[in-house]
Amino acid sequence: MNVERVEQRRSFGGEQNKYNHYSEVLKCDMTFSIFLPSNKEQKELPLIWFLSGLTCTDDNFSQKSGFQSLAEKHQAAVIIPDTSPRGEDVANDEAFDLGQGASFYLNATVEPWAKHYQMYSYITQELSEIAATLVPNFSGKESIMGHSMGGYGALMIGMKNADRFKAISAFSPISSPSDVPWGIKAFTAYLGEDKTTWKEWDTAELVKIAGIPPILITQGTADGFYPEQLNEKPFLENAKQHNQAVEYNKVEGYDHSYFFISSFLEEHFAFHMQNLGSLE
Repeated sequence: MNVERVEQRRSFGGEQNKYNHYSEVLKCDMTFSIFLPSNKEQKELPLIWFLSGLTCTDDNFSQKSGFQSLAEKHQAAVIIPDTSPRGEDVANDEAFDLGQGASFYLNATVEPWAKHYQMYSYITQELSEIAATLVPNFSGKESIMGHSMGGYGALMIGMKNADRFKAISAFSPISSPSDVPWGIKAFTAYLGEDKTTWKEWDTAELVKIAGIPPILITQGTADGFYPEQLNEKPFLENAKQHNQAVEYNKVEGYDHSYFFISSFLEEHFAFHMQNLGSLE
């Protein structure tokens, strides 16, 4: 794997790094960021994944949330993939909610998307192999979180890989994609008109599966996309019917921004670390 570090910055005692590499899965050049805590005691480190939302790159979370102070405090590595394949040869759309910057983290089956838009395989296989080589003393313990489209991605990937991820959390997620405009548009484009093919990617369906990790969701009541794009009811109804460990919190007056994310990030990190076995 030819992985090139293109940025290295000190942050709260740890290192915020950015890497470029050619993805064999996505068939294009990709960028991702990873924070490595100081780990002065040379302990085994867990890895937390953060998946960003529509229009974002790996920079949004790393530059706006201030997560590094919490990752250093808890001695956790954090990896931030980009939100889609990119490049002149990669299919795109003029709208912000489809194409580059809007992969929905799934494996597309319909052209022109299928050639490059294999983000699920990229994250769970190729980038996972790379991450394991970059985290010193990696414990093998992982969890996943995300925001908006990335909140959907975290829920979807976490539940489809319940034996791997110890916890899932999301800020303002698209939790019921088959029931909201963003999800319907993306699923139709990437997966086709046959809605039976959507089920394996639909988080409101995946939450029915026994043995999924514990889930924490935080949603602001002043979010301009709520409830039209972020309707939680089908997801929560299915979770309740199947006795799943889902904590859903509405917080008064908060919007969809990183002001919101940074306000509740400490709570989410504590949730992850407790389930990773690193916080008593």
